Amino acid sequence: MRRELCAALVARAARPDLVFLTGDLGFGALEPLRDALGERFLNAGIAEQNMIGVAAALASEGLEPWTYTIAPFCYARAFEQIRNDVCFHRLPVRMLANGGGYAYGVMGPTHHALEDYGVLSTLPGLHIFVPAFDADVAAVVDAAGTQAGPAYIRLGRGEVPEGCVAPAYAPWRRLREGTGPVVVAVGPMAGVVWSAVGSREDLDGPELWAVSELPLCASPPPQAFVAALTARRRLCVVEEHVAQGGLGQSLAAWCLEGGLAVAEFRHLAAAGYPSGTYGSQAFHRRESGLDPAAIRATLAA
Repeated sequence: MRRELCAALVARAARPDLVFLTGDLGFGALEPLRDALGERFLNAGIAEQNMIGVAAALASEGLEPWTYTIAPFCYARAFEQIRNDVCFHRLPVRMLANGGGYAYGVMGPTHHALEDYGVLSTLPGLHIFVPAFDADVAAVVDAAGTQAGPAYIRLGRGEVPEGCVAPAYAPWRRLREGTGPVVVAVGPMAGVVWSAVGSREDLDGPELWAVSELPLCASPPPQAFVAALTARRRLCVVEEHVAQGGLGQSLAAWCLEGGLAVAEFRHLAAAGYPSGTYGSQAFHRRESGLDPAAIRATLAA
């Protein structure tokens, strides 16, 4: 999604208050943005904690700072600065986190982001965006840019199934209708599930929803989703994030608190590293049961 991100920010670069800070990343991808911004494009170096603190200071002076690094170097390394400098003051810092989930593959757990939005959703006023498809990025940049407070944008790789066209961006989108279980997928996992269940709608197939904004208090389920779940009472949540703190737990609590009776609940989430070895994103998804074959098998059981 980096190419789409660069194009969206270049389109926004005419705003004189926009400042972009990178943690020494973006070579071969962000040069058009660097050229458009000139001295407002800052390389903060391998100093992510300082980068977030500087961005908070810029926001406090009325500027529009965007920060960019890979996901774990943002939420994990700079958590204290996000918490204390940004969120406690409700400052409009937009944090771009590249490579959510297992995206950095063989680089191993230090470069994976498996608990990011769960951790960050505990902070006050932080709006989280997880675009599902490449075409979502421009709309997400616009939406994050209008937030009065901070935003975290988890970028991955869009995976629209061949022959399918993703609907226009929305925090919650129905990708496939059906009378089977209601399946909710977070961000790019929506494309993986879409491939698993097929694009052709049928009476016995699942109904698939993509979620791209969190937490639920900021982006509650729409009435169409509530009506479908009320009728089916079967729910499956799929996310490339650990179960603890993920959307699955949040949505289960939301159902209980709202008195929405669910007869069957399944949660497919990142399992960490069951074999103790590291490989591609596809390898880790298979180990976690997040590949199309495993998803089909779970929904058929």
